[in-house]
Amino acid sequence: MLFLCRISSYICMNFMVMERRLFTFCFLVVVIWQSVALAAGTPSFTALTSSLDEAIEVHRHYAAQREGRIARLKRRLLDADTTNLSFFRWNGEIYKEYKAYVCDSAIHYLHVNLNWAERYGQRNAALETRLELAHLMASAGMYEEAAELLRQIDKSSFPAHLLPDYYNCYHKLYTELSFYTLDDSFKKRYQALAVHYDDSLMQVLLPSSPLYLERMETREAAAGHLDEALSINDARLAHAEPNTPEYALVTYQRSLLYRRLGNREEEKRYLALSALTDIRLSITDHASLWNLAELLYEEGDMEHAYRYIRFSWDETNRYNARSRSLQTAGILSLIDLTYQAMRERQNDRLRLYLWLISTLIVLLAVAVVFIYRQMRRLSAARNNLEQTNEQLQLSNNIKEEYVGRFMNLCSIYINRLDTYRRMVNKKISAGQMDELLKMVRSREVLDTGLKELYENFDIA
Repeated sequence: MLFLCRISSYICMNFMVMERRLFTFCFLVVVIWQSVALAAGTPSFTALTSSLDEAIEVHRHYAAQREGRIARLKRRLLDADTTNLSFFRWNGEIYKEYKAYVCDSAIHYLHVNLNWAERYGQRNAALETRLELAHLMASAGMYEEAAELLRQIDKSSFPAHLLPDYYNCYHKLYTELSFYTLDDSFKKRYQALAVHYDDSLMQVLLPSSPLYLERMETREAAAGHLDEALSINDARLAHAEPNTPEYALVTYQRSLLYRRLGNREEEKRYLALSALTDIRLSITDHASLWNLAELLYEEGDMEHAYRYIRFSWDETNRYNARSRSLQTAGILSLIDLTYQAMRERQNDRLRLYLWLISTLIVLLAVAVVFIYRQMRRLSAARNNLEQTNEQLQLSNNIKEEYVGRFMNLCSIYINRLDTYRRMVNKKISAGQMDELLKMVRSREVLDTGLKELYENFDIA
């Protein structure tokens, strides 16, 4: 009988495996066309960069929206009876708002709910809260605390519907420990435990559940089946609404797939989509933006790399999780040093340009003074020339006046001589010698001529 039970159990397990594989295959075939449509509708990286810059400028507006929701929930919590289940529910809603926003506050409200559930005998609620708290602590780098919470759980009477959360917590814990440990032997041990709990998790998940698809995508990628992993991501992305935490997560994981494919442009594009969603939702627990900053740093885009890593660091400090600070500290230091060195080189160039401009200004001032002096000299020479020309013109006028007057006098004297000649000729012809002699002896003509000469001389 025991043998038959084992055979039956074996057949059932194989049937479940075949069912999952068949479901996955059919699902992949159905969503292949979605990847093409999705890629066609995705904005360019340049456009996303502009949107990121704008979102960073107004990020306080998005934070204010989340703070407003938290304030409204806290007001409802004040009105709730601490002995009523509504108190537990409103605490849970506040925790959800803080979960990806401020780690310390999220842990606080989970502790409040855990204490409430244990105090009032709400066993399932206490288990759910404990698992949620352990997962959050493992994500935030509080590994010993997360492990202690999980050790306190009695699995013998554990409800079946919480098994996925239980295995997922252990998988998260050992994945994080394997990533951050510096000891190779511990790293291998943690990796083996993470794989073990991942296997257990996949056995209890429904093939249609989001977590199942996420784990299948990770498994296909780890096995080197990147096309299959992308197809699964296509399906997840098709069901993820834009501007939701799920969309930010799926686009981030898609960027990791493109990194393994060596498609840097698509990797940057989906990192930008994920980071943009994080900022708009005021999610401070994110890796997309500092990964994007690292890529831009490698490409030499220091302005964007520095802006993004500084903003990401500020958001990480607000979230206040140790593991996130460790993740970003290295790249922040590297980008910051490189950026400061670049700014120093720019300042050196600016100082050089300033020195050259100052030298040119001095030379220009000297040239202006020299030109001004030359212009003054030229103006003085021009004035002297004009005065000389005026004097020459005046001299020419005087000469013309003298010549004209001389010619006029000569003409007058010639006419007078001619008149005198005719008169003498007439007197001689008429035999009037005595009158002619008398006229010649008279000084009247001479005196008249001298008078005119003196008058002309005085006028000249």
